[in-house]
Amino acid sequence: MNDCDVIVVGGGNAALCAALSAREQGARVLLLERAPLEQRGGNSAFTGGAFRIAYDGVEDLQQLIPDLQDAERESADFGEYPATQFFEEAVTMSGYRADADVLEQVVDQSLPTMKWLREQGVRFAPIYGRQSFRVGGKHRFWGGLTVEVSGGGYALVETLFARAEAAGVEVRYATRATRLTREHDAWVVGVRTREGEGQLRAGAVVLATGGFHANLAWRAQYLGHNWDLARVRGSRYNTGDGIDMALRAGAVAHGNWSGCHAVFYDLNAPAFGDISLLNQQKNYFTLGIVVNAQGRRFVDEGRDFRNYTYSGMGAHVLTQPGAVAWQVFDARTHDLLPDEYRVKHATRITADSLEALAAKMDGMDAPAFLDTVRAFNAGVNDSVPFNPAERDGRGTQGIDPPKSNWALALDTGPYFAYAVTCGITFTYGGVKVNVNGQVLDESGEPLPALYAAGEMVGGLYYVKYAGGIGLTAGSVVGRAAGAHAARRSMTHNEPARREDVA
Repeated sequence: MNDCDVIVVGGGNAALCAALSAREQGARVLLLERAPLEQRGGNSAFTGGAFRIAYDGVEDLQQLIPDLQDAERESADFGEYPATQFFEEAVTMSGYRADADVLEQVVDQSLPTMKWLREQGVRFAPIYGRQSFRVGGKHRFWGGLTVEVSGGGYALVETLFARAEAAGVEVRYATRATRLTREHDAWVVGVRTREGEGQLRAGAVVLATGGFHANLAWRAQYLGHNWDLARVRGSRYNTGDGIDMALRAGAVAHGNWSGCHAVFYDLNAPAFGDISLLNQQKNYFTLGIVVNAQGRRFVDEGRDFRNYTYSGMGAHVLTQPGAVAWQVFDARTHDLLPDEYRVKHATRITADSLEALAAKMDGMDAPAFLDTVRAFNAGVNDSVPFNPAERDGRGTQGIDPPKSNWALALDTGPYFAYAVTCGITFTYGGVKVNVNGQVLDESGEPLPALYAAGEMVGGLYYVKYAGGIGLTAGSVVGRAAGAHAARRSMTHNEPARREDVA
């Protein structure tokens, strides 16, 4: 007799969606969370809770945000984000390497899955603070992101945990899955707790343990030089356990194993993510300039909207002297920055003049920095109007690297500088799945009753990452995997106990 029909390994958004979906099918579900209760939620708990979804207008969003007032609709331009645009942007950002069938499923099921999340009790709201600017008297959303979970990623996982437990999903905390073997038409999962070693049996298993961003040795091996120096933005428990178990069980390695999502991160942030100290990332570099310790710019800060470029900035700063950089703003753009720049724990300095600012920037080559700012200011094309809510084409001329959009001269005090380094969010490499979340072997065939979802799924992100797609993909694939796993387990492992869903 199996311990249950479906074992879900992991405790983030994808795992919880899988567990809830399997339970809806009547399966007996056991969820194994490696973290203790107080640190549950995986990487999802550390996110801002933004979801990238395909929608055709505000009427679609109204289904997710039923309490959206008429006054809000009139004061905001929510625009649209058609499925064709979502798919094309995501596949283009992958260099046309993404698994098109899985990506298409993520796009097509994005809105229906969010409606399902709403039914689970998740509350959504417009992203006024981070993804809109007030232009022409209206909030204008940009970069394909309009909706977030009210309360962020932490509220998302807390809501889903409460829903799962109320529905009858058994949750075991501080329980690490260590091995996976197939015996007599069932999976045996080896587990480790504080009490010792053990094993559990299930007809099907869904792995949703995240990538390997918290595994220092794997980062150095697969990502390369200096990646062992990166700060871990999210969960310390995402060390590649699920990927390792799947590969040992016969899964094929898949995706961009030398790529990752990594951002500008506060220089003095903890080595690992801390739920009590969120907002360590510094992602609105588009509104200023970024310089290294030698006072030189090294990226085009305005190449595109920040949620299309921010995930590559961590890699850029790791190549700079000391893996340190400074984001610099003046009074005009500083007022546009969101809360992540205003938290008390931000490494921030201010001064009334650029000379005084340079003197306060630890390790900075002050003369070179001042030369850089003078050259930047002289290169700004003032003939183009500044508009932060669109790619305004207000760039620079005669400097390298250029700034392609949103270029404003730094000439209005006070001035502000934020010290940043690299914060790694998650890794892109993992295992290959189909649209049902079934884990595939080297010949492209599904391994029996083994599924994966979330950040351990390879083949969706290469080189670039569109902000908000991670939670969406985790929910869509997790939901599909849970439902398919439940049906597979209860069909092939009779007699199965089909308890009523709470």
